[in-house]
Amino acid sequence: MTKTVAIDARWLVGGIGTYTENLLQGVGQSANGVKFHAIARGRDVARVRELCPHVSVIDVPIYTVREQFLIPRAAKGCDLLHIPHFNVPLLHRGPLVVSIMDVIYLRAPYYRNTWRSRMYALPMLNAAARKAEHIVTVSHYSKAQIMETLGIAASKISVMHCGVGAQFREQGDHRELQNGGKNLGIQRPFLLYVGNLKPHKNVGTLLRAFAQLRHGKKLTHSLVIVGDDARWKENVVEECQQLGIRDATVLIPFVSAELLPGIYAAAELFVMPSSVEGFGLPVLEAMACGTPVVCSNAASLPEVAGDAAAYFDPASSDELAARIEQVLQTKELRTSLREKGLQRAKQFSWREFTRQHVALYHQVMGLS
Repeated sequence: MTKTVAIDARWLVGGIGTYTENLLQGVGQSANGVKFHAIARGRDVARVRELCPHVSVIDVPIYTVREQFLIPRAAKGCDLLHIPHFNVPLLHRGPLVVSIMDVIYLRAPYYRNTWRSRMYALPMLNAAARKAEHIVTVSHYSKAQIMETLGIAASKISVMHCGVGAQFREQGDHRELQNGGKNLGIQRPFLLYVGNLKPHKNVGTLLRAFAQLRHGKKLTHSLVIVGDDARWKENVVEECQQLGIRDATVLIPFVSAELLPGIYAAAELFVMPSSVEGFGLPVLEAMACGTPVVCSNAASLPEVAGDAAAYFDPASSDELAARIEQVLQTKELRTSLREKGLQRAKQFSWREFTRQHVALYHQVMGLS
């Protein structure tokens, strides 16, 4: 008898969105005897239907009381429900798999004492971890953090690394950047950061290192920041102004999926300054585009980047500045990082990611 797995696909932005879209695309191509059913919001239904033909429209935002009632109703009749975040429907009575990317909001000092962490994140993460038959996470670092923070046994958590899409590749002529990037204010040469602006992304350390290099006349590059966060953007702009680098910093809230690989490929260097990460997908994307990577030595980043990045202490803007200068001024090091990065990125496959998820579904539903 064919089994049905429902996947909550209402969050299609950021890392969770990338995770969910690639999972849907993968299982749509290789179901292994299991039928898949996506739950989507009305605004995303056309996009989701391209990946999964069986879609229920539930127009309810995440983190709401209504989702607690409507998601179990949408998943009724399915043999397994997969929630790619910790906002699990507590009223759901069937088998449940939950993805917990990290527990940053319970551990990082900027968040752990906020009311959102105490009143929602902590109780919901605890409930999700205990209610689920199995937990998926994206790094061994995150698995260890979940075990320690939530008291969950190792046997209940599987690590399934994210992959990197085929669109992220070397682009020798940088045609995509020439066609669209200049309209965004991007001009070569530039350093690149891709991600949101929340405190744990540690963008301030990058800004201070960049200012140090610019004022010391060791760097003529601009800094391109691709990402946005309504709550934290004002702080970033203000710090740029205080450091005297506002004219040399290009803040781009959003770029299309078609243009982003070209921006990665055209950058002289990609910098990931995070003080904590559950995975760090932009590191892989930059590597796949042949761009040398400088990243912090914190959390999951060494697990993802391996020996293909130049590392620094995320607490030290001086060390970051020195590492950027070293890579830019040493051709042999840039070449080595580029070649190692290209090889490293090949080790992370969305196909393998999908295969592992399908195997887990079979296990939870008693098919293997």
